[in-house]
Amino acid sequence: MTLLEANEGEEYIVKSINTEDEELEAFLFSLGCYSGEPITVISHLKGGCVVSIKDGRYNIDTDLANAISI
Repeated sequence: MTLLEANEGEEYIVKSINTEDEELEAFLFSLGCYSGEPITVISHLKGGCVVSIKDGRYNIDTDLANAISI
């Protein structure tokens, strides 16, 4: 399942990043979002969702949220 299908407030483990874009994958890695790391969806928004990764909160768009499998 993807981040868009996740329940708000529950912690999940990132299984994989499904994208062909190496820059996007490197960006997510720099945020601490990679396979095996915990991620929590704080809230769902019209254009994506707010997630908590490690000690940071990030607003990610729908396409990016669909690329992250949990």
